[in-house]
Amino acid sequence: MAQNPLFDLNGRTALVTGSSRGLGLAIARGLAQAGAAIALNGRDEERLAATAEVLRSEGARVVPAPFDVTDGGAAARAVERLEAEFGPVDILVNNAGIQQRSPLLEMSEAQWRAVIDTNLTSAFLVARAVAPRMVARRAGKIINICSVMSEVSRPTIANYAAAKGGLKMLTRAMAVEWARHGLQANAIAPGYFMTELNRPLVENPEFNAWICQRTPAGRWGEPHELAGAAVFLASRASDFVNGQVLYVDGGILAAL
Repeated sequence: MAQNPLFDLNGRTALVTGSSRGLGLAIARGLAQAGAAIALNGRDEERLAATAEVLRSEGARVVPAPFDVTDGGAAARAVERLEAEFGPVDILVNNAGIQQRSPLLEMSEAQWRAVIDTNLTSAFLVARAVAPRMVARRAGKIINICSVMSEVSRPTIANYAAAKGGLKMLTRAMAVEWARHGLQANAIAPGYFMTELNRPLVENPEFNAWICQRTPAGRWGEPHELAGAAVFLASRASDFVNGQVLYVDGGILAAL
């Protein structure tokens, strides 16, 4: 049976921030497998180049796009250069994120700002660089990577929860302002996934047992399991889906 054309991304270009490893790489790989050309983003140029080679060996068309997502000027210059050299950005995935854990009473201003800037402000800055061109073309897909922490929180991650909650509302604001111009802005909210960011939690026997017990699926998510949601939200199949958050969490929010 032929591939459903609604999910075909051939001829599209996707910029995925924070995509040299982890969930960003898994999303980039999934979009590439659906036919999209991929612009990989990160600040480590050597790691980006190595990741690009891996994806090329899998048959993807890839270009590294190194820039700091928390720097609005750098983002604007990078997008302008990317569109001139690689073609229009049809799909933007705002995935870049960090985690700095601390109880609120001990959290420094630097810890707060670093997480807010990387996990929330960057999505505004990169979208601001990409969206005007999408508006001019009257087509574009923006996918923000939220979290189950867009809805709930836990001790020591107030900065992260605040950023992800804000990103959920930024997604809705993008949809409200840009839907009439032919854009779709939606979000994917992962639950607990096996990533480098979560390594300390995976290696904590007590927390690992808690996650497996509280998640109806009984396990952590694997990065590749985000690919289907990303392809759906990047494709024609989601053309009338706007301002939504798709939770990919093994059912944990339903059970909390």
